[in-house]
This record gives sequence, structure tokens and C-alpha cells, in this order.
Amino acid sequence: MSGSTPRVKVALVQVREKPEVALHEQSCFVERCGLDPDLMTVINLVETPKIRWEQVADADMVILGGAAAHSATEDYDFTAPMTEVTQRLVDAGMPMFGSCWGHQFIARALGGEVITDRANEEVGTFGIHLTDAGLADDLLTGFPESFPAHMGHHDRVSRLPEGGVELARSQRCPNQIYRLAGKPVYGTQFHAEMSAQHLIERLSYYRDSYLPSDEEFESLKRNPLPTPEADTILHRFLDLVMA
Repeated sequence: MSGSTPRVKVALVQVREKPEVALHEQSCFVERCGLDPDLMTVINLVETPKIRWEQVADADMVILGGAAAHSATEDYDFTAPMTEVTQRLVDAGMPMFGSCWGHQFIARALGGEVITDRANEEVGTFGIHLTDAGLADDLLTGFPESFPAHMGHHDRVSRLPEGGVELARSQRCPNQIYRLAGKPVYGTQFHAEMSAQHLIERLSYYRDSYLPSDEEFESLKRNPLPTPEADTILHRFLDLVMA
């Protein structure tokens, strides 16, 4: 992995109702990817549900972020327009990365299935286990077979779209990382953009729905777990697709 990132134009697609959370997510991606914030276009689907191809066409890559208050299992005003844009991005061969909700939305937009599965939800830091395909994938070269990652989700990808390849799973959920065969498209169910401190900050905005227990939240704050391998995934993705 190189030590710096080229000056790439990134379109970040968000679904964030709270301005402070939208800004937090933007800063997480800028920091983790090493991006020039002046070259990042932000499209918040809550504010601009009728997204158009022209808004992303000039980007070098597109990132679909999270959406704590919205579920990828449901339809919203932005669902059909964003589905059309996602399919066109894939057809055009545009590099695309989905994190958490974005990971789920890409899978659904391409014909996969997303379900709500609260019995197997993951909030905090959990172990990820690479499949044989993951161990052989260029994005994950040199990774150990298992590594920790930060999560916060009620929904999960239950069936990958045609061409989807499972690269990693956790004890509770399959498809923690997938890629689209032959395309520069990846998704992670976990938040590759967030450090342990970022996770604590993000969960503080969504305590009621994700971590209502004061005891669990305080425990997380006292014992933040590092995720050194997951921390490199976004930068590796930029290096891979921009080479």
C-alpha cells in the first residue's frame, strides 16, 4: 500500500438527517482515505432524493456511506433514483465502495437481498473472518485470516447479487465483505472509515436505537479496541482502483 493518495475526485453519497452526523461521516472518510476535502462532492439523499447521473459522472470513484435512521430493506423517495445511478455506475465500470448501509444498498440495487435481523445485529467491535476468496483477493493481500472491525447494524445482506463474491463473514453475519466479480465494486458491512473513537462518537448520536444501555456504552468508551487491518481497507481500495 502506498503512503499517499492521488488527488482523486470522490462523490460521497450519504443518507443523514442530522447535519452534525453528516459532517462527522464526511470527516471520517476524508481522514481514513487521505482525501483532499476540496475534491469531495457530497450528495445527501435526504436533501437531494432525486439524485441524477450527472452529479456523480465526473467523479473518479463513488462512496456510499451509512444511514442509521433509514433501512436498506425499505423504499424511500431516493430508492429508485439511487438504484438507477448505482446500476449505471456498475455498467460504466466506475469504482464504488459501500460502507454499512451503502454495502447493503449496492447489493439490493443489483438484485441481492437485504433483511432486518435484530437477533444477529452487531454494535461495537467484532471479529471478521476471511473466506478463501477473501484470502486471495488483491484488496486484502497480507491480511490475517481473522481481524477486528467496528460495526453498528440491524440489517444485513442475506443474498448477494449475481456476480457477488463473499470475501469475509463474522460469527453472526455472512457477507461482511463482498466484491462484484470483474468490477471495481466492494462493500463492507462494517465501518471501514471509523476508528474506535469515531465509533464512540457516532454511537453517541444514535444511542436510543443502537446502544441504549448505559453500561454497555460506558464499557465501550473505557475499552476501545483498535482495528489496524480494517483501518487500511479504504486506502487500499483507492490504491487498487486508481493504480
